[in-house]
Amino acid sequence: MRIIVILFIILILASLGSALFFLIKDHGQSKRTARALALRVGLSLSLFLLLMAGYYFGLIPGKIS
Repeated sequence: MRIIVILFIILILASLGSALFFLIKDHGQSKRTARALALRVGLSLSLFLLLMAGYYFGLIPGKIS
């Protein structure tokens, strides 16, 4: 589970970096920046749902005492 979460975080950061690159290169004139940001939002939402499911099914421990 930890590896999957780290992979998602790396993909989110890569998408954010590509959006910045497209914004600078295209001067905001193309739709590539919006697509990269939409992909980042989708990945972030997927990661959130994955974390919620992992907690629900016991893959992620709850309160440590």
